[in-house]
Amino acid sequence: MHLLDHFSTFAPRYDVVLCDIWGVVHNGIAAYAQACDALMRYRAGGGTVILITNAPRPSPWVVRQLDQLGVPADAFDDVMTSGDLTREVVAGRNGGAVFHIGPQRDISIFDRLNVRFTPVEAADYVVCTGLFDDTTETPDHYRDLVAKIRGRNLFMLCANPDLVVERGDKRVYCAGAIADLYNTMGGEVLYAGKPHRPIYDGALLKAAAARGVAASPARTLAIGDSVRTDMRGARALGIDGLFVSGGIHAAELGRESPSRDALAAIFAAADVTPQSVTPRLVW
Repeated sequence: MHLLDHFSTFAPRYDVVLCDIWGVVHNGIAAYAQACDALMRYRAGGGTVILITNAPRPSPWVVRQLDQLGVPADAFDDVMTSGDLTREVVAGRNGGAVFHIGPQRDISIFDRLNVRFTPVEAADYVVCTGLFDDTTETPDHYRDLVAKIRGRNLFMLCANPDLVVERGDKRVYCAGAIADLYNTMGGEVLYAGKPHRPIYDGALLKAAAARGVAASPARTLAIGDSVRTDMRGARALGIDGLFVSGGIHAAELGRESPSRDALAAIFAAADVTPQSVTPRLVW
């Protein structure tokens, strides 16, 4: 495990970067200028950047959001979202009655799909994109609802496997927290995003399209701030991981210069060790 201050010393080893968005490129409110600069410089040197995110929305929506947050278009080649995969799964079910758990802002994930929204009592399956109100609610608010879903033995499609993200300086829960609760009750869950393989397959196809040739695993790097999703996903894919310690795990590790002991503890708990660690993505 290497501790890095600058990505530039590490970047020439790789042709493709699969980069997490929230916590690495922005914090939900504004872009991280140094991270965007690092990705632009990497691309200027011939590298390909695919932003890969557990956002429960289609990639065109995420691209518009990136622009609004100040992420330059030159910082990436393409975007792959768990929302894209969710849409594929819903489309493959050829319609049906859906009970949607999540805020109204996520409804674009169903655009032009043949679904009917119903109460849980009449649903064929459940799509969870998040909490109804992530500013005030926690997974504990959903225990009765999840028990009702389990009582009907419904399939749940989780459009965002993340447990939490940081919105500015506040931590909010994501769909993965609800899906994990259902899973612990014995419910059937399909997780559409990281760390599961399908989202990476989609990202690698986009990287090959951007480059005109597929990159080898040895020349592909995953960058992210989540041990549970980004680093486990990299390990499962057989590629190197660059862990950004100043993101979602900053409360445990600190935003600057985490100790090797603290890093070793958090990696041991997750049974994963990334290739390198950096406090934040800086060229």
